[in-house]
Amino acid sequence: MGQDASELIVPFLGALQASVAVLLTIFTGVVASQFQLIGETSSKEISKVCVRLFLPALLIVNVGSELHLDTGIRYVPILIWSMAYQLLSLLFGLGLTRIFKMPSWITPALAFNNTTSLPLLLVQALDAAGILDSIDSSSGVVERAKSYFLVNAMISNSLTFALGPKFLDCSEDMDASERKGEDRPGEDPDEVLESQIREASQTNEETSLLPRPVARGITRATLKTSSKWHALYDPLPQWAQEALLFLYQFVNPPVIGAVLGALIGLTPPLHRLFFSTQDEGGYLNAWLTSALRNVGDLFAALQVIVVGIKLSTAMVKWKKGEESGTMPWGPFVLVSIVRFVIWPAISIPVIYVLATKTGTLSEDPMLWFAMMLMPTGPPALSLTAMADTYGAEEEERMSIAKFLTVSYAISPLICFAVVGSLKASQAAASA
Repeated sequence: MGQDASELIVPFLGALQASVAVLLTIFTGVVASQFQLIGETSSKEISKVCVRLFLPALLIVNVGSELHLDTGIRYVPILIWSMAYQLLSLLFGLGLTRIFKMPSWITPALAFNNTTSLPLLLVQALDAAGILDSIDSSSGVVERAKSYFLVNAMISNSLTFALGPKFLDCSEDMDASERKGEDRPGEDPDEVLESQIREASQTNEETSLLPRPVARGITRATLKTSSKWHALYDPLPQWAQEALLFLYQFVNPPVIGAVLGALIGLTPPLHRLFFSTQDEGGYLNAWLTSALRNVGDLFAALQVIVVGIKLSTAMVKWKKGEESGTMPWGPFVLVSIVRFVIWPAISIPVIYVLATKTGTLSEDPMLWFAMMLMPTGPPALSLTAMADTYGAEEEERMSIAKFLTVSYAISPLICFAVVGSLKASQAAASA
């Protein structure tokens, strides 16, 4: 009995430590905001740079280092599983939002769970506690687990930033950069283009660190490409335009980073250049790959800190009697049940059956463990970055911050899913 209890308590405590680490990181953001070390405006900029720069760098390194020609096939089930559970969650969220007349942003909150920062911190905590050795004691198991979660994160972020903004209360006013592309009736298109090129070139020459001829050439090429694109796009029928716009939204920095990582990983000469030792031809490993890894490692912690900053801002506004957003407790309970109870109850037996009764999944217990956990956990922190990037209303951003903070306050509930996934993976390995 004592040994059985120990086998449950150790992974439970390891998962609890990972959840507490996330909460303490959120608290760090609260402290930074309270002592005026960082403001709300800066937090918005951090959210954007996390998604547009740090996460792509993280994907390039982790996906590229783990992906090989002989192991690439093991990632196909992750792609299918990731799209399946998130699209099902999206449809479920759409239905519930309309039936119960909940805020529209509850749909992406229910559909897209945390697939990056929490799983990465969780893997690190489980490894520090020696729990992952009970699944796979081979070398590099942590990096392999991270690569599985990051491939899932690629799909999640693609869907989040492609479909999520449709459910936000975004400002409809265009800024100056968007208005520059509007048609000017009565003016010659070529003259308008040249005028835009001159204006943009002058701006870039004043702000860009690139040499003026280079900045001018880049600006001219960008605007001319945009002009030619509009010349081809504008005559298309409405349905074709909408289809192209929908597909274009999937071309975002996380996807580009994952594609580059896959290209590097699946191309043996590039893989050797980026990830082998210098003696084996890895001439880019010590400087370029290391720099990308350093930048990518900033993502997980910074994205969590931003939530703490937003929570602090919302609490200060609430104390002053200002609009600080409402906390939708009914939707919160619903999302929590779906994410911490329903999805683990579905994913663990489904992946167990696939691993033991079919040849769909490779013989990798860490892969099974990761796939069981992928649909579990609180809503994605990228909801805050999405709200900042796409200009959601201030009150809505505060509501999202409160919702996420309370969701992460109960994130230790993921411990039960971790223990269940761990035991199911061990049972599948010995079956």
